Formats: sequence, structure tokens, C-alpha cells
Amino acid sequence: MRKIEFFDTSLRDGEQTPGVIFSIAEKVTIAKQLEKWGISVIEAGFPAASPDSFEAVKQISKALKETAVTALARCVITDIDKAVEAVREAQHPQIHVFIATSPIHMKYKLKISPDEVLKTIDKCVRHAHEQVEVVEFSPEDATRTEPEFLLKAVQTAVDAGATYINIPDTVGYTTLEEYGKIFKMLIDNIKADREIIFSPHCHDDLGMAVANSLAAIKAGAGRVEGTVNGIGERAGNAAIEEIAVALHIRKDYYQAKSPLVLAETMATAELISQFSGIAIPKNKAVVGANAFAHESGIHQDGVLKNAETYEIISPELVGIKHNSLPLGKLSGRHAFTEKLTELNISYDAKELPNLFERFKRLADKKKEITDADIHALFTGETVKNLAGFILNNVQIDGHKALVELKNQDAEIYVSQGEGSGSVDAIFQAIDKVFNHQLKLISYSVDAVTNGIDAQATTVVSVENLATGTIFNAKGVDYDVLKGSAIAYMNANVLVQKENSQGKVEQISAHDGI
Repeated sequence: MRKIEFFDTSLRDGEQTPGVIFSIAEKVTIAKQLEKWGISVIEAGFPAASPDSFEAVKQISKALKETAVTALARCVITDIDKAVEAVREAQHPQIHVFIATSPIHMKYKLKISPDEVLKTIDKCVRHAHEQVEVVEFSPEDATRTEPEFLLKAVQTAVDAGATYINIPDTVGYTTLEEYGKIFKMLIDNIKADREIIFSPHCHDDLGMAVANSLAAIKAGAGRVEGTVNGIGERAGNAAIEEIAVALHIRKDYYQAKSPLVLAETMATAELISQFSGIAIPKNKAVVGANAFAHESGIHQDGVLKNAETYEIISPELVGIKHNSLPLGKLSGRHAFTEKLTELNISYDAKELPNLFERFKRLADKKKEITDADIHALFTGETVKNLAGFILNNVQIDGHKALVELKNQDAEIYVSQGEGSGSVDAIFQAIDKVFNHQLKLISYSVDAVTNGIDAQATTVVSVENLATGTIFNAKGVDYDVLKGSAIAYMNANVLVQKENSQGKVEQISAHDGI
């Protein structure tokens, strides 16, 4: 049975989700969880896009021990050099280069001829291969590229040293039959003196990203690309967890398996949800809250008699466990560490006293601590200290608020604000500390655990009026007002960072695969 490599681009393509910005610390945390999950290669970012992207790829390259790290680069020599430098310290470095090949992209975006595209592919893939052994090439908008020219472009890349060929359905245009035929055509006709591995990269504009990815695997693809929870620009990317579980459940049909530790699936999905600020839809396949819920009396009766009557996926397969060890304010350290082990949560033993103290503080506020509370406790701490800023205190008196912030140099900022309500007053107070020109675009609160005492994620979207850039920022806390203050503080930190560096060149969504 073939083993399919899994290529995760949550940190690159996933971050192209409008408003989603992962901090470097969040990216490293996510990368470590992806490695634990069993991902074969992580596309850590687009180093040429910004200094932060470069630094994130560099830090992820240092942090991972088993998983390969790749960086994206346009078919531009300076892009490639930046990418090579960023992954230099990775245990298994790779480079991913791309250029558009469809008639509409060549004519209107690149404004160059097909022959010039082929020359660029040859030059840039060779340049990348001279510095890094493993190079992947992507003909952007491949599914709207004329088959004859697609074959020429791919053969040119292979001749220049590419080992992996990715076929992006950049705008989610293709169908299962069409996509399968593209892979079969390339696999049958590409000539090489070494093994060439083909991979799908599908977007979900027509709701077929996962199905198209599976069709490519059926047609012979040896690697598959996607994101956790299907995050990504527009309608998102193929959801890796769905592909992996589909291969497991229908291995009889696909005759292929994934390297993923499926029991880590839920933990991975929840981590991405927390850091992106995008809630997992309840009806989402594999990891949604309703994926293993049964409302119909007929279904309930069947499941009670034999779960397989209506469940083709067991909750345990993807790491969803019943709370066999309820935690509360009287729980001791041993019970707490047992729960961490049960939930596969990694931690440094030196940090255990601090972790336990945070748990006890939460337990004082909540009657019963659920598994989701524990996950939120860990992910929430990361977003509470973005770029060294901490919310020390927030007090509300009607429509007035007092906030106390502390920066990484231990300087204290105390500010008062007055607004139309409690949240507005908090935001007004924080505005006085940072003194930025911002516009609040949206504000939302989503419960991440159950019950009236639930922890919640607050997400704010703000526009930096000085540059026009939109930022999403998050705050996680059992106190909604405190979570709101954390989120708005973090948004101001992002704006401050952009203003201090000058406007960073933004790589257009049209320049991604």
C-alpha cells in the first residue's frame, strides 16, 4: 500500500485567510504540533514577503527535528535566495518555486510569452537546485493551463532538477475527472532518470478541494497539500484532516495510507482554530462538534446497539475522548498531569508549577474543567503575551474603564476610557496608550468551551488607517471583557510593529498558488 506524503501549508497559504496573522511564536508552536501529528513537510512561509515571514521560517527550521521544512519563492532569483537562507538550518530543507502557466495569467498578470515562462522555469529551478537538493515546482493555475503547455512546463522543471511537481487548482476550478486526467497525463509522459513525485494543491471555491485531492491520489499522486481545518484565502484549501481520515477509512479503495498520527487530529484542529480565531463549524467533517452527535431516534437506537451502524469514524480515532477524569478546583497536581498526558499536551517539566497555578486560577472561576478548557488554557496563554505586552488589569465602572498594560521592559501604562458600553470604554482606554489611527472593522466572541462559565475567544479586526492594512487579533479568557482587552491590545501591537518598520511589501494573493 502506497504511503502518501502530507504537505501542510497552514502557515503560508492558511495565513492568506483574510485577517489571519500568526505571530512567530504561534507559528513555531503550530509547527511543533504538525510535526507531532506526523506531517511530512511544512511550508513554513514566504520569506521574501516580509522580515517576519523570513524570521518565522528560520525559527521553524531550527525547531523541527524530523519534519522537512520548505519555503515558497516566486520564480525570482532574489526570492529563491531568501528562501534558501531561511531554511538553511533545517534538518531537511526544501524549496518550493512557482510561476503561472495559464493563458490568462501569462497575458494579464505576468505579461510575458510562454517561451519566456519556460526559460524562467529552467533558470530558477536550476538556481534553487544548485543550493538545495529537494526542489518542488508549481505551475500556478495549472488546471486552466493548456495540457500541451503544462507538459512542457513540468518537463522543463524536471530537467532543471525538480523532484516534486505540484499541480495547483489555484482557483478551485477543476472537477474530479479532469484533475485525475491531468495527473495521469503527466505521470505517463514526463521523462526522468529519477522518481518524480506529483502532488495536488486544491482550493475549495466550488466545494471540491478534498474530493479533487483524493482523485489525484487515486490517479497516482504521491504527496498531497492542504491546510488544517481547510483555512486559506477565499473559500480555503483542502482540509488535511479530512483527506487523512478518508484514506484511513477507505484504504480499500485508495490503496494508500497517510503518515499522520490520527489521534493528534483534534488537538491540531483546535490549536489552529484558537490561533487563527476561526471557530470550527459544528457540522464540519471529522473535527466538528456534531461529527459524532446523533439526534435522530432511529440513529440513536442504532448507535446504542452498534456504533458502526451510523458511525464510520470513531471519536477515539481522531483524538476525541470522553472526559473520564473530570477536573475541578479540588483536583491535585497528579490529576492535572494525568489529564495533560491523556490529551497528548506537551510541556516542559520546569514549567509544570506555573501551568498548574494557571489551572488552579481557572478552576476557581469554573465549576468543572473540560478537555476544551485545558486546550484553551494552553493556547490562550500564547495570545496573552504578544510581542512582550501583557494586560495586567482591567476594571469597569459603568461606561468607564481603567486598563493597566505592561511591556517587555516592565514599563507600566495605566489609562482610562469612557465609551458607549464596557467594551467600547476598554478600547478607548487602550487607544490612549498606543495613540494609533485605527478603525475597528469587526468584533466577535466565540465560546471555545461549553457551559455558562465557558472560556471564549474574542477576535477583533482593525484597519491601520496609516497604511490600509487590516489585522486580526485574538484574546482568550473566561472573562469576556478581559479577553476583549487582550485582543484589542494585540491588534494595537501589530499596528505598532507595522508602523515602526514601515509598510511591509504585501505579496498579492494573486501571486500565490
